Amino acid sequence: MSTVTAPEAITTTWNVDPVHSHAQFKVKHMMISNVNGEFTKVTGKLQLDSSDITKSKLEASVDATTINTREPQRDAHLKSADFLDVEKFPVLTFASTRVSKTGVDRLSVEGDLSIHGVTRKVVFQVEGPSVPMKDPWGNTRIGLSATTRINRKDFGLMWNSALETGGIMVGEEVTITLDVEFVKV
Repeated sequence: MSTVTAPEAITTTWNVDPVHSHAQFKVKHMMISNVNGEFTKVTGKLQLDSSDITKSKLEASVDATTINTREPQRDAHLKSADFLDVEKFPVLTFASTRVSKTGVDRLSVEGDLSIHGVTRKVVFQVEGPSVPMKDPWGNTRIGLSATTRINRKDFGLMWNSALETGGIMVGEEVTITLDVEFVKV
């Protein structure tokens, strides 16, 4: 009688490469166009279970003080107590709680997103992770792209201004996109 055994879990640790990783956002301005911005400092860790990707775990942090919309006055306003209040809440965080396969190289990653001292469940739609590749220095790397939409008011980002012609200055829906490269530890 032969015994069938489950494949052994192979979990590897990967660190975010901050030089090759980006956290971007997009929000409507005056209900007519999008304002795009980024945070220039992203860190984090992926525990990748190659035998069952749904058992993988991801943690990421974004330095809120590094916000950049290419307009210094707007960036200062976004850092103020009207929005992110970076003096009190200098870091945005995400910690996965569930990973589900949704297709070939497609995942749904649910987790706790904390912005402005408020934590809410969100779901990122993920493309990847990519096939591991060696860089010229012998490091093994993988990458992924992840997108979600949030309502900023759910995170206590309430500031707005009514427009004289009707409508509002800043949209409530924010699209968040992460393009992340990881280096195997």
